[in-house]
Amino acid sequence: MRKAVFGLLVVSLFLSLPAFAGRVALILDVGGRGDLSFNDMGFKGTEEAMAEFGWEMTVIQSATAADYLPNIRNAARTRAFDLILCVGFLLADALNQVAPEFPDQKFAIIDAVVDQPNVLSIVFEEQEGSALVGALAGMLAAHYGYPYVGVVLGIEIPVLYHFEGGYRFGIDWGLKKYAQVTGEEPNVGLLWVYTGTFSDIAKGKAAAEAQLEQGAVAVYNVAGPLGIGILEAVTEKLEELGREAGPPFMIGVDANQDWMGDGNKVIASMMKRVDVGCYTAIKMVHEGTFEGGILRMGLANRGVGISRFLDLLEFIDFGVAAGAIGAERRPEIAANWAAVRASLPTWIWKAVDELEKKILSGEIVVPKPATREEMLQVRELYPLVRE
Repeated sequence: MRKAVFGLLVVSLFLSLPAFAGRVALILDVGGRGDLSFNDMGFKGTEEAMAEFGWEMTVIQSATAADYLPNIRNAARTRAFDLILCVGFLLADALNQVAPEFPDQKFAIIDAVVDQPNVLSIVFEEQEGSALVGALAGMLAAHYGYPYVGVVLGIEIPVLYHFEGGYRFGIDWGLKKYAQVTGEEPNVGLLWVYTGTFSDIAKGKAAAEAQLEQGAVAVYNVAGPLGIGILEAVTEKLEELGREAGPPFMIGVDANQDWMGDGNKVIASMMKRVDVGCYTAIKMVHEGTFEGGILRMGLANRGVGISRFLDLLEFIDFGVAAGAIGAERRPEIAANWAAVRASLPTWIWKAVDELEKKILSGEIVVPKPATREEMLQVRELYPLVRE
């Protein structure tokens, strides 16, 4: 009798275990979680899909570049995952090698095109969103009388050329708009640097400090986690000036980072919806609509954009969930954000909206350099050197 009861208990416990509708392996490059930017956006979208579709997530973190190939291959070998999702351009070469070895395994990758029939490549029109924050930065510098705008980039890879190319175009457009509206010709240059890293926060801080010392009104973070160091540099510069709110500012990236620094030190963010990309890939597998190919996300389908108020409220909650701020700070941060934006002339924000509409209509096509040679051409076209 005891054996029978024990057997029933075991069966009951087994049946009570959660049955997942699907499983995803989330493979990260060396960046890792906690950047409040690119990688955390990947987690955000994946976790939202887990909750909605009843899936299970396994996270595979790469410690070095040498881990990329074995991490992807070992995940595929288990045959335990309905989808293997690679977050980041740096994983592309390894995925391109592994995908043909497992033709029945579904893969997706963020920020790279891997031309294999079982891979969904999710790429973004970063140049479009970067043009908007570039236009804002150029007009900010002219309005406040600063000589420069800045940008700190990570590793020099093709996807970052999209950011730089769009930012240069946007700055140029913004300076011309400022001259058109005010009748004054601004003399504003661009300070830029590739740090060669997506993980060394100290390098990001040092690069931003150098740009701020030369008179940058804002430093655009195009290096994920390095934004933490960039914001530290901006905060310390403001303390030196005896101010709590910018200028100077940071410009956020990937996530809406406007809430960071009390809501008054990040003037805007170029939102790149990695979360939507990850969510969409899982949704496609869940619904049986997955196909290899390319999914492009730009202004038109809200894959990129400049941060706005509703985004701020969502991402204050993102910061609370990450443990970066307390929930009680919501009203203060929102009020600070609104005050900073209201301190700028309304026409500047309307000009950013104008540029967005012209990009959406096709009247303006923002350059999208994909190679070093193309990037050099864009730099020649928009040198942004002070006279």
